[in-house]
Amino acid sequence: MSKQEKLSKPRGDQDSAHSHPEASKHGAEPGHHHHGQGHKFDPANLEKLRDPERLQWQNPEALWRAIGAKPDAVVVDVGAGIGFFSLPFARLAPQGWVYACDILPVMLEYLRKGMEHEKVPNITPVLCGEVKVPLPSGLADVVLMVNLHHEFHKPVDSLSEARRVLKSGGVLAAVDWKKMETPHGPPQGVRVETDTVKKHLKASGFRDFTEHDILPHHWFLTARV
Repeated sequence: MSKQEKLSKPRGDQDSAHSHPEASKHGAEPGHHHHGQGHKFDPANLEKLRDPERLQWQNPEALWRAIGAKPDAVVVDVGAGIGFFSLPFARLAPQGWVYACDILPVMLEYLRKGMEHEKVPNITPVLCGEVKVPLPSGLADVVLMVNLHHEFHKPVDSLSEARRVLKSGGVLAAVDWKKMETPHGPPQGVRVETDTVKKHLKASGFRDFTEHDILPHHWFLTARV
């Protein structure tokens, strides 16, 4: 097998029909991405992720503007679920690419259906595991992590993996539930304060933290490599 054939061969559980050339060039190896302090999202609640009302309190376009991403951005959406952010981010980056990563195959199957229905070609669904994301280092302009921090067993390890995937100068966008009474979301006891998140980010090598007070039920932090 030639070197070119080895590089172009799909690796891990990436969807080879939707593969960005940068990932193929590096030959991403399979890995495991860690979610889970014991309060993981229940796939039985998939329909809640599709609720149009969610746009009123977690609007993808508002996040995109705050991040300052460009139309050719490469985005890694960790914990992408059914694509609530991946699909609109892909439309907002028509010259870019989105890697939608999740640990549950059922989520990625819903995402693929959404891609087909909405005719969004620039997404690669990626089955990840725990802690590690099976993508090359220095690939992404943006790593998005929404509603994940309260699920991490090893937050510094998971954030360090996000840092690895980012390009120099890249942006991590982290969003999770505020530690307050909200109409939706996990128990307050498992939610994480932003001061704690900043400590985890600093320990993972991030800098230039910015808090964006644009979401009613969630904190939203960006940090740079």
